[in-house]
Amino acid sequence: MRKVLLVEPVIIIYTFAYFLTVPLIQQYIYRRLWEEGSNSSLIENNNTTYCELNRSNPAYIKQKEVQEKASLFLMQLDLTGAVPSILVAIVLVADGDRHGRKKSLVLPSVGAFISNAFLGALSYFSLSLSILFAVAFFGSLFGSIATFLGGAFAFIADLCNEEKQKTIRIAVVDLIFGLVSGLAGLTSGYFIRGLGFPWTFVVASLLHVINIFYITFWLEDTVRVPEFQQHASVSCTEGLKEAFSGVYMLFKTSTCKKRTLIIVLLFTFMMYFFTWMGGSSLFTLYELDEPLCWNELYIGYGAAASTSVSLTSFLGIYLFSHCLRDIYIVFIGIFSYIGGMVMAAFAKTTLLMFLVRVPSLLCFMPIPVLRSMLSKVVLASEQGAVFACIACLEVMTSAISLAVFNSLYAATVAWFPGFSFLLSAGLCIIPLGVMCWLMCTSWHEDDLASPAYEEVSSEESIDS
Repeated sequence: MRKVLLVEPVIIIYTFAYFLTVPLIQQYIYRRLWEEGSNSSLIENNNTTYCELNRSNPAYIKQKEVQEKASLFLMQLDLTGAVPSILVAIVLVADGDRHGRKKSLVLPSVGAFISNAFLGALSYFSLSLSILFAVAFFGSLFGSIATFLGGAFAFIADLCNEEKQKTIRIAVVDLIFGLVSGLAGLTSGYFIRGLGFPWTFVVASLLHVINIFYITFWLEDTVRVPEFQQHASVSCTEGLKEAFSGVYMLFKTSTCKKRTLIIVLLFTFMMYFFTWMGGSSLFTLYELDEPLCWNELYIGYGAAASTSVSLTSFLGIYLFSHCLRDIYIVFIGIFSYIGGMVMAAFAKTTLLMFLVRVPSLLCFMPIPVLRSMLSKVVLASEQGAVFACIACLEVMTSAISLAVFNSLYAATVAWFPGFSFLLSAGLCIIPLGVMCWLMCTSWHEDDLASPAYEEVSSEESIDS
């Protein structure tokens, strides 16, 4: 059977299945906590769920309690799978430099398939919500979405020969990520209404099965593994040492200038991802609460509106990359995010909440551009190691961000739900400050990506 180097279908299927289940889990937990707390089902109209607006009514107090419990439960659920995901991301993605990229793609798909199968059974039989923690932990042992994306980005970087091409190809993957996640969010409400929670989880499981077959039988690996290495027996200890050595050698063999630049870029990526993930993750709970009181269809429409953000961010990268340095594109994206979060903090009507996406049209640009900047400063044989670092930071930062912002939202939802959005906007000062410092120095990623520098780095690695 002839194999292909086309990884985009894998990304599309995995992303759709993943983001189909994210709002499902959030809304299922919210409904179960509502039913357990009030001994009644969640009342729905055509466009909204039931929301009590009278602050003196006991139902209003119960409504806020459900908001707080759901927020804290989701935080604990995310933390449960965070630590295993970090270790798996480092091992699988970095190991791809020597043993191929396909493991970091197929194992997260297997874990997602098993997790969704268990979630379908849990929702069908109305089992205890505490089982979700076991499902989250077990699924993370196979790798998370960060592991999958780390392998996918390393796969794409292997196929790129030019630096500008690398920026565009990575931006294309992030565009697919944004478009498909928006489509999944849009259709999630219709899936819930048409199939219910259990069968929607089954649909997601079947999509992961398709992915597993495609990766295993049709996708060709970009890393050629020698025949003798495939059959060589390696002890468990040696295997772990070898798996972690990629990230270790990335920093050990680099010059001080290159090492510092990598650390600075990773820190900037981490801080922006922290603010972006923390602010955007609260939209569903914010929209479920008064005065918006959205139901699953409107929440789907809101998620789909984010599709425009991914598309416009990609167009921005495509246009700006021809006339601006990468660092200026990052600046524009951060300011776009700040504008959207400030507007979201004071959005009290459905129209205004949808219009929040207008100032945020370019907010997604920093993430693919920072990935590209990091990819440009390392050698071709270090792509897996640097994307393993990025994947590890994504998992760790995502867990910390969700914990911090969900806790903060639970503590402030009673007096000002938009406070978390303002904090998210304010924290953007940190990545802005770091990028200003980087811009004022003479350290440019383009210098470190030159062929001459690669030769020097290779010689230093051999000597050491």
